[in-house]
Amino acid sequence: QVQLVESGGGLVQAGGSLRLSCAASGTTISTRFMGWYRQAPGRQRELVATIPSVGSTNYAESVKGRFTISRDNAKNTVYLQMNDLKPEDTALYYCSTRIRGTSYWGQGTQVTVSS
Repeated sequence: QVQLVESGGGLVQAGGSLRLSCAASGTTISTRFMGWYRQAPGRQRELVATIPSVGSTNYAESVKGRFTISRDNAKNTVYLQMNDLKPEDTALYYCSTRIRGTSYWGQGTQVTVSS
């Protein structure tokens, strides 16, 4: 069974940094298209960054130049390094993958950025 477990969220001041982790089990992330998403209160879930098994990473315009998605295949873990955080980055952050038509999501990790 595929499981994704996010961690690393917290409360940080504007301009600060956090690194989120997404530990996967039941699948090998090196062969998967992985994504980070976020959902703020009252807003729809939005794509933040993606990393394919082969090819280039992709970012939402709002986070380009500040966030970096990466993975450690040996640890079967995907990361989201977030720098220069802004209050508008406050949200519940999820990682996700899709396998044979089924989407898998973690439980999310809360990021709160104070001004």
